[in-house]
Amino acid sequence: MKKILLTFLVGFVGLTSCNVDEVLNPNSPTVESFESGATLADLQLLGQGLQAVIRNDMQFHFWTTSIIGREYLDLRGTDPRYTSELLGQNGGNLDSQGFLTTRSYFGRYRSVRNAILLKTAVANTVASLTPSQTNALIGFANTIIGYEMLLEATRQYDNGIRLDVDDITNLGPFTGSFQESLGGIKSILDEGFGQLSGPGEPMIFDLNGFESIPGSDVEALAQFNRALAARVAIYQNDKSGALSALNNSFMDMGGDMNTGGYYSFGGATGNDLPNPLFYVPGVDNYMAHPSWADEAEAGDTRLSKVSETGSTITLDGLSGSALVSLYPSNSSAASIIRNEELILIAAEANIGGNNTAAVDALNVIRVASGLAPYSGGMDDASLTDEVLKQRRYSLFGEGHRWIDLRRNNRLDQIPLDRAGDKVHVQFPRPASENG
Repeated sequence: MKKILLTFLVGFVGLTSCNVDEVLNPNSPTVESFESGATLADLQLLGQGLQAVIRNDMQFHFWTTSIIGREYLDLRGTDPRYTSELLGQNGGNLDSQGFLTTRSYFGRYRSVRNAILLKTAVANTVASLTPSQTNALIGFANTIIGYEMLLEATRQYDNGIRLDVDDITNLGPFTGSFQESLGGIKSILDEGFGQLSGPGEPMIFDLNGFESIPGSDVEALAQFNRALAARVAIYQNDKSGALSALNNSFMDMGGDMNTGGYYSFGGATGNDLPNPLFYVPGVDNYMAHPSWADEAEAGDTRLSKVSETGSTITLDGLSGSALVSLYPSNSSAASIIRNEELILIAAEANIGGNNTAAVDALNVIRVASGLAPYSGGMDDASLTDEVLKQRRYSLFGEGHRWIDLRRNNRLDQIPLDRAGDKVHVQFPRPASENG
């Protein structure tokens, strides 16, 4: 893993061009050696490394979206920007040069660049790959590109993102809107799905984080790809597209809610990374917003996603008493997309077309969460309210609440705890991208 990480430091730091003195390292592979004449071992390193690289700075996506959406609050006191800038204190804006904007942005595009490197290496390899192995590798890379771009598109929203970054010296333009970004991401995922839909052969490297999805490695990746496509479609308000994608995903109404794709962590041992979303009681004071528990239905077992501390933590006029406890240890896998989300997408996608099917899907979630079946109105508006409520509790801390309320024009439902606070609509484009 050391060699991979060393190589990836060369691969991508930002999207804008800069002058960097060449550093030759005869003891490690170089980008150039991967791009031309990559061996089977090189491709295996790149595939395994890409799975590792997507974890870098991923926490900044989940922290920032969860805090802006007031799912939870960062009351550690390590940096005042977590309780001021992210919450729009005194009407303030997000800093286009600050780490809250840039860490996730460049982390996601760093992963994209490494996925592009894998595709380039496959195209120029000296290894004897079968056509299906070649397609599987490129399909895997395109799936990762689609996912990483989707994460940042949800933060940049109508600022747009760059979809074409293949040539680092000639980057493509920014999309003009969130919907344009989604359309481009859909095309990338669709291309990847086509490449993953051929004859199944084992991947040439070990997959981490996809073991719970049924089928061979390539079949699991294809289903994961369609799960992401369903998320994109529901963001596009393309309900038929979402249902179509779900049909080819790992969605299972009677299955384990936690089946899905995950970031894999090894804890703080050796050269691996710990799960940064595991919070240590008494140290990492990421506290659930009080409204989350206050507005839950009695008996909802999803309240186990937080741990009551027995005392209230207060900082900068904010307070909380329940520690976010999504993951039991620093080696726990962290969710990318799970069956529970797919069932909720099915519920939402059926509203307006088959409201009975929407209720059936909602009841799968409710019963699994210790609640009685749904007994509210069968009209579209009532069912949409119920879907958003169930998404709030099922997907707590997984980066959805802010996005869900924004796409339903309900950002005014996010609670403001202090006079002068506001809810940001999107992150600014990093200042270095405006040159």
